[in-house]
Amino acid sequence: MDLPKLPVGEVVEAFVNWIEQYFGWLLDGISAVLGFLIGGLQDLLLAIPTPILILLVTALVWSVTRRDIKLPGLTMLGLLLIWDLQLWNLAMLTLALVLVSTVVALAISIPLGIVAAGSDAINAALRPVLDFMQTMPSFVYLIPAVIFFGLGNVPGTIATVVFAMPPALRLTNLGIRQVPTELIEVADAFGSTPRQKLFKVQLPVALPTIMAGVNQCIMLALSMTVIASMIGAGGLGYQVLVGIQRVNIGMGFEAGLAIVIIAIILDRITQNLVPQHDGER
Repeated sequence: MDLPKLPVGEVVEAFVNWIEQYFGWLLDGISAVLGFLIGGLQDLLLAIPTPILILLVTALVWSVTRRDIKLPGLTMLGLLLIWDLQLWNLAMLTLALVLVSTVVALAISIPLGIVAAGSDAINAALRPVLDFMQTMPSFVYLIPAVIFFGLGNVPGTIATVVFAMPPALRLTNLGIRQVPTELIEVADAFGSTPRQKLFKVQLPVALPTIMAGVNQCIMLALSMTVIASMIGAGGLGYQVLVGIQRVNIGMGFEAGLAIVIIAIILDRITQNLVPQHDGER
């Protein structure tokens, strides 16, 4: 005798319809804001002449890498290669998607990490949620994004935000919890308010750990670009997807190489934003 099938699909469908009925205005607003940010940032990047933008990025890498000439030189060569492969416009869209996704993910995860660090109850409640988010296959994030936001860059950004949040939240929480007790006691002894203690003691000490979370957030956002292209997100990820669909090895490899170059540049910039202590090198 077969067991009766639970109406899971019907319940989910009813829930989705309820959200669209009562919160459709909110979803439309989020879609409009994210679309404006992505389009505006892409237009800004494309408005800067390509040689000048390459020089600006190279100068940024040179300044954050303690004026070491090797990495800036490789950065310039990598960006020139992207330009030469005629992938610059797609690369700027990918960069816009990654930067917007990262900023939104950090705007949510860092405050939540700070709150979780100050409350064991909230930390205990968030831990299984984060475990669930990090063990969930990345393709699954595409389903609710498509359901609520349709196809295009916006649902790709939403899926990327959810996928990239957990490391930043965890490392923010961990960094603040690892601040030496002696420093907290000294701050309390001098009569610091909770706000002063957070911004003048805890966050500065935890900054290297928090920046590690920022770095991981950016890398996960970049890794999601190809997957998000399956629901209409553009850029280099879509170029890789087209290369796979057409079995065009050259097209897919060139776009994948451009993604790797951007990933290395962003990784090195974020790794060197916070000076490391001699003992940590």
